[in-house]
Amino acid sequence: MKYKLLVLDLDGTLTNSKKVITEHTRTTLIEAQKRGLKIVLASGRPTYGVAPLANQLELDKYEGYILSYNGGEIIDWKTGEMMYKNLLDPEVLPYLYQCAKDNNFAIVSYENEYVLTEHPDDEYVLKEALLNVMKIKKVDNFLKAINHPIAKCLIVGDPTRLAVLEKEMYDHLKDRMGVFRSEPYFLELVPKGIDKARSLSVLLKEINMKKEEMIAVGDGFNDLSMIQYAGLGVAMANAQPVVRENADYITLSNDEDGVAAVVEKFILA
Repeated sequence: MKYKLLVLDLDGTLTNSKKVITEHTRTTLIEAQKRGLKIVLASGRPTYGVAPLANQLELDKYEGYILSYNGGEIIDWKTGEMMYKNLLDPEVLPYLYQCAKDNNFAIVSYENEYVLTEHPDDEYVLKEALLNVMKIKKVDNFLKAINHPIAKCLIVGDPTRLAVLEKEMYDHLKDRMGVFRSEPYFLELVPKGIDKARSLSVLLKEINMKKEEMIAVGDGFNDLSMIQYAGLGVAMANAQPVVRENADYITLSNDEDGVAAVVEKFILA
């Protein structure tokens, strides 16, 4: 088998527009794992939000991996071992909080199964909780509530206004941390140097594989680095134009079992 590792983004890639893995995609991926393929689920979601999909695909049985927080954590899903972890500098949190507050945006972070926020009724906070199948915990003071190590914060809000804040925060923080949007209404705030390709290079070293043996499939801006890095970089038909332009191959959309089509063509054929 030429390709031994399949890296999949979740939203807009592995899951369809109803945010579920179709039965056809699920059975195709399990068949590929039976033949020795290893799967990595690589997402901006917190680990808790990736876990249900990992369990559906039986990654614990077939030695798969979760790469969460855009690469901030890597977990061996069979053993539960944390293979890699990169945390936010707590000194930067007051600035992030003030930026959100000054612009009337909600800021969130995570603790176990909870999304922590001062704004539990915000439409975009509700969207983030629903996406990750997590509960919302209202906190009176966000800064006081974050008394544990965290891998990322998220500022959420109207896309047009958020784009302005993204530029301002990026200019201020570019030497200290990562600032980018994973969706028009989600501004990701992560440790510096965190991206999917960089974390995958750590994983490949750990499991003794080459990037030439890896297929990476995605649709969004935060998938671009891994698509360019992989032996075979695949864009979904529904991917952002820049992602499609940089891919080696374009598959069907996430509503047409595009991931299953990749596996059938390059692994099971």
